[in-house]
Amino acid sequence: MASYKAVAGTQDILPEDQPYWRLVEQTVEDVARLYGYQRIVTPTFEETAVFQRSVGEGTDIVEKEMYSFEDRGGDHLTLRPEGTAGVVRAYLEHGLFMKPQPVKLYYIEPMFRYERQQRGRYREFNQFGYEALGETDPAVDAEIIGLLMQIYARLGLRDLELHINSIGDKVCRPRYIAALVDYYRPLYDDLCQDCKVRFTKNPLRLLDCKQTQDQPKIEGAPKIMDYLDEDCAAHFAEVRRLLEAEDVPYVVDPLLVRGLDYYSRTAFEVMPLEFAKRRQSVVGAGGRYDGLAELLGGRPTPGIGFAAGMERIIELMQEQKIPAPAWPHPLVYVAYVGAEARPEAVRLAAELRRAGVATTLALGDRSLRAQMKQADASGARYALLIGEGELERGEVSVRDLAAPEGDERRKQVSIKRAEVLAFVHPGASR
Repeated sequence: MASYKAVAGTQDILPEDQPYWRLVEQTVEDVARLYGYQRIVTPTFEETAVFQRSVGEGTDIVEKEMYSFEDRGGDHLTLRPEGTAGVVRAYLEHGLFMKPQPVKLYYIEPMFRYERQQRGRYREFNQFGYEALGETDPAVDAEIIGLLMQIYARLGLRDLELHINSIGDKVCRPRYIAALVDYYRPLYDDLCQDCKVRFTKNPLRLLDCKQTQDQPKIEGAPKIMDYLDEDCAAHFAEVRRLLEAEDVPYVVDPLLVRGLDYYSRTAFEVMPLEFAKRRQSVVGAGGRYDGLAELLGGRPTPGIGFAAGMERIIELMQEQKIPAPAWPHPLVYVAYVGAEARPEAVRLAAELRRAGVATTLALGDRSLRAQMKQADASGARYALLIGEGELERGEVSVRDLAAPEGDERRKQVSIKRAEVLAFVHPGASR
């Protein structure tokens, strides 16, 4: 038994798990190129105020989930709990607003939140996200939602449902929040403890409660669509029209809100169909955040983006039995017999690798029989053997491991040492 284990809420991603991670990352990068998004990498930690200002007081992230600390210089820092705030901070700090707008960015980063442990939820988790900054056009909203759905389609995910809503803006939302508070006031005593805090600090998040006892209250709450002003209603109508033009199916969900303070207007979530009615098991979510840059000290800058949890996506792919391409096997396994043959085996393996041929070299003091068993287990196509006789003749013995046992092609043949590269990989050059 190991003396130490991974910290609660974290996980090891082992080699056998890597094909799914590579597939998701490659798909994210491929779609980014299709849509003209460029990668950005922000620091793992930021000043705590970046998240307090952007995510907002009264949110679970700020009040319960952030990993914050004071460093030796007395600075208050926080491990990144979400990606958007850092991206917008970088956009402002580096003057990206001087570039042609919108600036289109994406990231693939670990996040950190002290969340209640449960299946599929970790305290260190990985997200990919896309952000488009500097443009209010509803076409950007439709594009980024369509982009997310294309990633899911390319991964082969099935039975997903896209929910969209408008949560208004700073002009019309206060009127809705006032109506929401009036609705909840007589229900206050029956609210869960978290919702009693939300009632005072962030009433919009009352609609985001997952407690069973509060679901009937949510269903009966006023609908924000009834409180949108003309501009917000027109913006949402155009987003819907353009999604339909892209053939992206959606469901208008009047109770959908985003849990972070900086969101405005368009909000969206994607979840498996079986959980859609309960708005659980979200595999991707986002929305417009036209006020975030101002919260961070910048000039008014529109923006929209989303984030998706990679662990949950990979779990869903496995649940739906979607295969991931396996890591390619080495083409060649180099074995040797005797200490005198070892330098030539090392030399041959190095030559093949320089030529771009994936090669595994026998290591340790194993018998030839053990080396051949290892060669079979490696999945290599060819086993190359160098022993005393091969050294004297300037040859290498070759076995075609892809041939079935008993097949003539599996029998050992000898070739000139100088002809090895051309034999195992005719297209390679020195």
